Amino acid sequence: MLGTNTSQVEILNVSKHGFWLLLDEEEELFVPFSEFPWFRQAPVEQLFCVERPLPHHLYWSELDIDLHIDSIRNPKNFPLISKITAVTTT
Repeated sequence: MLGTNTSQVEILNVSKHGFWLLLDEEEELFVPFSEFPWFRQAPVEQLFCVERPLPHHLYWSELDIDLHIDSIRNPKNFPLISKITAVTTT
């Protein structure tokens, strides 16, 4: 018989600069809007609707945002710059 999912995530606080996550009641991480701009305009209610389907993965279903926890710990290792070049039509 499988055990229950013990990977927990909680939003602790929201400010104009970002928000704080608490992982497993022991690790607190700050998610700055400067590094994660898609959260800036999100309603606070939707920020609080976060799930942790895997120990290293966070998912905001109402915002359709998936994040690897390492991208919050080390955002410089996960640049937000797209490598896709624009396709032009003639």
